[in-house]
Amino acid sequence: MTGAVVLVSGGMDSATATYEAIDRGYEPHLLHTSYGQETAGKEFECAKSLADAVDAAFLRVETDHLATLGASSLTDDEMAVSDADRDSDEVPDSYVPFRNANLLSMAVSAAEARDCSAVFIGAHSEDFSGYPDCRPAFFEAFQSVVDTGTKPETTIEIVAPFAENSKTDIARRGLELGVPFDQTWSCYRSEEPACGTCDACAYRLAAFQRLGERDPIAYETRPSYME
Repeated sequence: MTGAVVLVSGGMDSATATYEAIDRGYEPHLLHTSYGQETAGKEFECAKSLADAVDAAFLRVETDHLATLGASSLTDDEMAVSDADRDSDEVPDSYVPFRNANLLSMAVSAAEARDCSAVFIGAHSEDFSGYPDCRPAFFEAFQSVVDTGTKPETTIEIVAPFAENSKTDIARRGLELGVPFDQTWSCYRSEEPACGTCDACAYRLAAFQRLGERDPIAYETRPSYME
């Protein structure tokens, strides 16, 4: 069985990506990083629970430089996390500048060091407008960087299995695969309970609501985001 490094945030997308990697026949090596985000403790707890649930190797890397650089409401105490605006095409204040390039670089390093043949990331189509480093074109470009910058005998594929899918598609796939969504966390603001009104909560709640399922985590408020 060949290995795959999976970037795991503690959220539902990366948890589903982990189960997707396993379903495709990979042995998962989970890589989690704390970068100064408000909910770092809860995210670590959920990521570690995921590793335990699938009996996977677990790697934790600190990336404090992203918080030092700032310019994101997730890492800058002077910036408030905005409520969800699901009709906006603007880059939200929760965007961490070039974060995925940083995370993928670490994941590729881990994959090369551990002789893994793939790196999985849980980005999805509803991230496109807000997060430029979640677009298929970004992953295609990054694949070229990997092919150029690793050893000649190394082959590592960047896999974004949900890049063309919605959050609802991810929730549906996760339910099919038996992902323990009750052990995942998406909220940008709070570690317990989830706020229910930030972007991450809004997309998550809407996904479960569209499927007629109840999101199993606790929320301070549980608004309806059905369209």
